[in-house]
Parts: sequence; structure tokens; C-alpha cells
Amino acid sequence: MSENAARALARMFGRMSEMIEARKDTLSELDGAIGDGDHGITMSIGFKAVIAALGGLDLDKASPADVMSTAAAGFLDAVGASTGPLYATGFRRAAQALAGRDSLDLAACTDMLVAISDGIRDRGKAQRGDKTMLDVWLPAAEAAATALADGRSRQDFWKAITVAADNGAAATATMVATKGRAARLRERSLGHPDPGAASAAALVKAIAEAL
Repeated sequence: MSENAARALARMFGRMSEMIEARKDTLSELDGAIGDGDHGITMSIGFKAVIAALGGLDLDKASPADVMSTAAAGFLDAVGASTGPLYATGFRRAAQALAGRDSLDLAACTDMLVAISDGIRDRGKAQRGDKTMLDVWLPAAEAAATALADGRSRQDFWKAITVAADNGAAATATMVATKGRAARLRERSLGHPDPGAASAAALVKAIAEAL
């Protein structure tokens, strides 16, 4: 029997958690240069909570929207800091975008990525160039929309997205932080990649690998 969309999304979150776990120490080191030094730990806690929450779902009966809503609640319950509400809002928007859908074609994947990036942007009141995770999520979502419109193959679709995400994360090293704790450093934040962008690029890679 082929994997349904809910199981595919649950597997996606599993891969996201694995990706964060593998980079947890590196992310905290990046955060130590311009923040509190706990970003890797925070993200690890959040995605472990997501996996635990998804364990309570009947994935044979759940919808893609159910999976995203459950992930949002799990992340927010575990992570009260700013990252929690940002990702929870992104995942909730994705649940709305996937409502009534039972497959993860490229159009659905595009809508999911756009919804996540829009949710994070609206909740965080940030924009591209502010040296945040949005410097990854916004380009990734735009790359998805462009690749979909161009009729790219599934492989080329996800490659375009991951390249945009990686480039966005790398570009944050050339930016001055204007949001979050790093904003206190102003010009001293130059030369340091944003840890939120680094973790976002890892998550986009995990999504691409899973879907």
C-alpha cells in the first residue's frame, strides 16, 4: 500500500528532527556568537515535541492538515521563546493551506512552503535582509512557486528550493542584524551567519529529502 499524505508529512517531521539533532551543537555555537547560545537546544526540544505529538495521531485516518496542526501545537507547547510562536504560526498556516487536500503534489508542497514562510513573516514582523530565518524561508517559497510555474520535474523542483535556502542562509553572514538579540550587536553581527537561518536551511533540506 502506498504511503498516504499524512504519513509522508509525519516522516518529513521525523527527518526534520533528525537534521536538527545532527546540527544541534553547531547551531548553538553559531548562536553563541550573536545570541544566547541555545538555538540548537531549543530547536531540538521543539522537534522532539512535534514527534511526540504526532505519535498520538492515527495517521491512517488523519489529514495533512491534522498533521500540520498537531505539529504546530507540539512545537508551541515545548518552545515558549520567540522561535516557538514563529514556527507554530507557520505550521498552522500550512495546515490551512492543506485543508481539504489528500495528496502532496508539487502544487500542495508549494502552498505549504509559502504558508510557512508567510506565517513566520507575519508573526515575526520581519522581512528579507533582517538577518533571520526569513532569509531562508522566503527565497525557498519563491523558488518553489517559480519552479512550479516553470513545470520543473520533482527532482529539479526540490533542488531549486534547497539551493535558494542554502544561498539565503549563507547571505546572512553579510547582513547586520535588526531583529532579536543579535540586533543589539548591530555591525558586530557582520561576518556571523544567522543561526535561525542555518537551522531553517537544514529544515528545508529535510523537507526536500522527505518529499
